Amino acid sequence: MGKGFLFFAFSCCIFVLSIINLSIGPVVNKVVSEIKIGSDEVAWGTANCARYKDLKDDADDESKKNSIQSAIDACERVKGMHDMEYTSFIFDIVIGFICGLLGLFHLFELKKEFVPKTGLIGFICGIVGFALSFVYVIFNGLVFTSKYSDVVERESDGYFAERKGSSGTIYNCIASYDKEDVFSGFAKFSDLNKKQYNYKKDFYGDDFDSDCICDDISKLCSKGESFDAATHATNYNCENSVADGTCKYIYYRAEEENIYKDIFDRFLTTLILSLVVCLANIGLALFGFLLFRTPGDF
Repeated sequence: MGKGFLFFAFSCCIFVLSIINLSIGPVVNKVVSEIKIGSDEVAWGTANCARYKDLKDDADDESKKNSIQSAIDACERVKGMHDMEYTSFIFDIVIGFICGLLGLFHLFELKKEFVPKTGLIGFICGIVGFALSFVYVIFNGLVFTSKYSDVVERESDGYFAERKGSSGTIYNCIASYDKEDVFSGFAKFSDLNKKQYNYKKDFYGDDFDSDCICDDISKLCSKGESFDAATHATNYNCENSVADGTCKYIYYRAEEENIYKDIFDRFLTTLILSLVVCLANIGLALFGFLLFRTPGDF
C-alpha cells in the first residue's frame, strides 16, 4: 500500500468522520445551548466568564470564592467546547476535502510535479487539525464528566430525596451536596443514559405511591443537602403525602421520552469520533511529511 494511497485514505477518514460529527454534535445542533449557573441561565456561546472572575475577586469569604470558582470553571469549559466544536469540525472537513482531492489527483497521475507541495500541505494541515481536535476532545471530556446537565440527580428507582428517620418531614437529598460547588446537586452528562433519566415502561414498583411525585421541590436539592417538606411542599405544589411526611421517598416524574439519552449519545459519539480524527490527522501529517521528503514514492 503506497504512501500516496494512505495519504488519501487518512484525508477521507478525516472528511467523513468530521461530517458525521457536524451532523450530531450536541453544540452545533443546539441540543445543549444553555447552562444554569446559580440563578443565571447562561448561553454556551456568549457566556461572560469575566463577570464571575470579578465576583470572585470581590468575595471576602473563602468558601464563597471556591463556589464562584466552580462557576468560572464551568463557564470556561462550556464556552471552550462551544467554540472548539465549531472550529475543529469545520476545519477538519475543509482539510479532509482539500487533501483528499489533491491525493486523488495524484493517484490518477495528475500534476505529479506538485506532490511535494501536497505533502507539505498535508503535513501542516495534519498538525493543525490534530491540535484543534485534541483540544476539543479535552473540553468535551471535561464537560461530559461534570455535573453541568441541569438535571437533578436521582437514584436508580427515580427518587431524589429520602425521609430522614422513620417519621417527620425532613428529607435528605440523595445528591452529595457541596456548598463550594454550585453544580453538586445535578447529574453528570455521562450519567444521562441511565434509566432514571429516560423513558421506561412501568418504571415505579407496585408499592409506589403516585402522590409521592413532586419534581418541582427537587430544585431545593441544588441548593442544599436537606429540606423540610412541610415548609416548602405548598410552594412547590406537592401532594399532602409529601407535605405531611407520609412518603419515605420523593420521586421525580417518570420521563416520557429519551431526550437525555440522546444528549449522552451525542457527547459520547463525538468524543470517540474526534479521538479517531486525531489519529487520522497524525497519519495525514506523517505521510504528508514523507511525501514532501520523497515525492517519488507516491
